[in-house]
Amino acid sequence: MDKMSELDIGQFWKDDAAAHLDNCFNPEAGQAALGIGMAPECIYAELDLPGHPWDVMPDGAMREHVKRYNDKAEAIVGRRLLPEEYPAPASRFPYFKRVGDIFGGKYVMHDHSEWLMPGAESPDELEKLLDRVEKMDIADFVIPANWGSEVKRIREETGVGAEAVAGEGHFMRGPVTLATSIMGSENFLLLYYDAPELFSRFAYVLADVAIKRADAIDEACGYAAAGAAAGAELSAAADPAAGAGVSGPQGGARQNRRGYQFNDDNCCLMTPEMYEIFGYHVLKTVFARFAPDESDFRYQHSDSDMRHLLPILGRVNLTGCNLGPNVLVDDIRRHMPTTRIDGCIDPFAFSRNEEAELVRQVKRDCEAARASGTRGLNISTAGSINYGSSLKSLRLIMQAIQNYGRY
Repeated sequence: MDKMSELDIGQFWKDDAAAHLDNCFNPEAGQAALGIGMAPECIYAELDLPGHPWDVMPDGAMREHVKRYNDKAEAIVGRRLLPEEYPAPASRFPYFKRVGDIFGGKYVMHDHSEWLMPGAESPDELEKLLDRVEKMDIADFVIPANWGSEVKRIREETGVGAEAVAGEGHFMRGPVTLATSIMGSENFLLLYYDAPELFSRFAYVLADVAIKRADAIDEACGYAAAGAAAGAELSAAADPAAGAGVSGPQGGARQNRRGYQFNDDNCCLMTPEMYEIFGYHVLKTVFARFAPDESDFRYQHSDSDMRHLLPILGRVNLTGCNLGPNVLVDDIRRHMPTTRIDGCIDPFAFSRNEEAELVRQVKRDCEAARASGTRGLNISTAGSINYGSSLKSLRLIMQAIQNYGRY
């Protein structure tokens, strides 16, 4: 491993604040931005705690562990990294049914994690399912019957308003991942060959459902419908979710809730021709509704080998992306010159704390960003931050950015 200068933590965080301005494209920034904020499952290994990192821990114990973790983080990297409020405000509200529920899938817990089980496994079953979905009152299905009374109770008890969960309507499991979960991967992909009209219809219905669900949740949380006239527009990327209730954020006129994010790991399974018809249609349609302006938040996460889809994905003008560890800065920049790149560190190199490899990857990505002639690099893992990822390794990444990430 190359010998690096020691980390100046105070200078690092000062430079990092500047690096995040202008969606990480600040022309005055001195170094690449750091996008790693760590994750609750990191607490277990860092503090040598028993239990599985994906299981739910009692609120009181979790608050104490997070405080201890943040004390350690402050000493090692100079910042308290994880929120210390448990349960988080969003978890207090009733459950909005998700897109998978609408399409007849079942969310189940298996091996410490949630899985979406199929709702239709043949073309005939899918056709009947789409018929049912098209006739559904999406708002009535998605919004819990006790929503109004629970919002009132929670606001009175905690001061937290419904806008705290409004963002749930502007995020979904990506179109390909959702479809492969609903049908099974092989069944869904074969639709392209065996039932092309049904394949295309599925995309149109899915886009329509995503819009109707978001509109319903926006309305329930005090935001105007996406097409309505609005005052100040909120970005889903930066909305602090501050406000006083369902009459509208800040207690004033209703605003449009802007932006949308897709998490679509399974898009890698599609050929460009398949993706053009299915995934691209959904993204294009939903972004046109909720993120039509240049500054609106348009985001795709796909931690898989989906480099072959970049020419198509580049056409939706993403604000930010987080792609697989083999889809690198120079690949992305070729098709997305104005997109913030959250990546491209291999998450398993981070969770295994492979010091030399972490430094190499940070150096690689920073060199590629400089070679592209643009900024917009936000050093992050290409995917989730996993159990085992240590604060010591985060400090090493910071040191590597300060040494090799200068613009």
